[in-house]
Amino acid sequence: MAFQLIDLENWERREFYEHFISRVVCTYSAVVNLDITNLKGQKLYPAMIWLLTKTVNDMPEFRTSLTPEGLGIYDDMHPMYTVFNKENKNFSGIWAYFSEDYETFLKGYEDDVARYSTSTRYTPKPGTPANSFNISMVPWVEFTGFNINVFDEGKFLLPIFTMGKFFERDGKRLLPLAIQVHHAVSEKCPAQTAELALCGNLGLSGNELHAVDADFVVVEADLESLDDVSQREIWCHDDTGTHVYASVEI
Repeated sequence: MAFQLIDLENWERREFYEHFISRVVCTYSAVVNLDITNLKGQKLYPAMIWLLTKTVNDMPEFRTSLTPEGLGIYDDMHPMYTVFNKENKNFSGIWAYFSEDYETFLKGYEDDVARYSTSTRYTPKPGTPANSFNISMVPWVEFTGFNINVFDEGKFLLPIFTMGKFFERDGKRLLPLAIQVHHAVSEKCPAQTAELALCGNLGLSGNELHAVDADFVVVEADLESLDDVSQREIWCHDDTGTHVYASVEI
């Protein structure tokens, strides 16, 4: 794990950072609905964890953190996600090392879920890396907005991702995905004028999931006119155990 300190004196974001870290301390959230109508394969959760982590590792603003060493950017990140205990109806937070090879990542994910999904502890897996970020899913809740209040003097800068329950609309099956970002490190999703869109192409080969230019793109637009904007397409996974060919509404 490498952590590169930011030269605050010469950082182009210094004025924005100082304003939103000390004067108007705030985060913001955006939600995008992923079209997962055409089902074909495996589980959504590990595939989305992998894709989100790849995206975070491609975007330095998603790797920016304020640590005891100072403000800086991690070279890479690893996912920290929740697993549900069906017996006591509670969840645990575990983590996984990210691998660019999806099959390798999926094997580690499945081993950890089998080991820790019956735990009654919140953090049963030791050694959570400092360079990790939060992903969770509430598959019983449909939402168009989602926000988490972090009470830490406003210094938590890493993104938070939350997926919800898929729903049917206009003949499509849609999955809500919320992202929460600290304003001190990014203003690419201004409130009510931006939609976070997942785009790219994922090729599937057996149990492997290969990403080709998979990325999160922030699209500034008038939300009322989004129906007129074209769609991007993506392969992902659905929690019913089937592959998903998904188009993303921008």
